[in-house]
Amino acid sequence: MIFIRYEKWRSYLRYYPVTCALILANVIMFIVLSLNGGSTNLYTLVKYGATVNLGAEKDELWRCVTAMFLHNGFAHLFFNSFSLLVFAPPLERLMGWWRYALLYLGGGFVANLLWVLISSRGNVEIGIVSVGASGAIYAVYGAFLYIAVFQRAMMDEGSRKTIYGLLMMGIIMSFAAPKINYMAHIGGLIAGFFIYGLIIRVFKRNRR
Repeated sequence: MIFIRYEKWRSYLRYYPVTCALILANVIMFIVLSLNGGSTNLYTLVKYGATVNLGAEKDELWRCVTAMFLHNGFAHLFFNSFSLLVFAPPLERLMGWWRYALLYLGGGFVANLLWVLISSRGNVEIGIVSVGASGAIYAVYGAFLYIAVFQRAMMDEGSRKTIYGLLMMGIIMSFAAPKINYMAHIGGLIAGFFIYGLIIRVFKRNRR
């Protein structure tokens, strides 16, 4: 089972530097938000880089990156950081740090961009502010889905069942729970699936 963490903290830091850096960046930005108006304050979120589907902000592409490191409340931060802590490390080990970083950031960017493009269509009168790492995390899940479907020898049966169950529950909750950006989740999943397939073809890596 690749999703069970056996490492001690020192080994974890050495093996998964990008995942550790991403979690640290999320925590630092949460502290910054908390000291400058609060992480649940919409004006503060927009000021520090949330994506918005209305006004001039919707055309600012840099927000599709910065929004990945902002979270609306401690619970939002905790669950996304926990998902990174537990589920992302095997992919970083498999792909190598910079390929993994490329997939995470690229998948999160595409997820946020798709949300902005889709949610801003038509006559939008009330703007929506969106933040969180979940689009990028679903890109990681999309990469695992690719592995489970097309590279079955690289993933044990228990791990395949885990990723299938995780995706099923995640997609259901994305639509069932209020205030969840399901478009970013679906967009991240699709983006991660195809970005992973592209990366392993363009940037080949010797797998141990």
